[in-house]
Amino acid sequence: MNDQEPASTADPTLVLLTVEEAARRLQIGRTLCYRLIRTGDLEAVPIGRLRRVPAEAVTEFAAKLRRAYRPAA
Repeated sequence: MNDQEPASTADPTLVLLTVEEAARRLQIGRTLCYRLIRTGDLEAVPIGRLRRVPAEAVTEFAAKLRRAYRPAA
């Protein structure tokens, strides 16, 4: 997979994403993505020495942001 590949062409069948893939889907930097994982804001699972982000965790994180910044009715 090309590191410069746009998020819109990412493989939707992937269950676990690399941190870089998750960052691209969120359109944020890799360092910020690691910080979100470290603080527990973005779910990640260890596989050996690797970190993988469940694909649905990216969607859940975006939904959580939307709820947090939704104007009060």
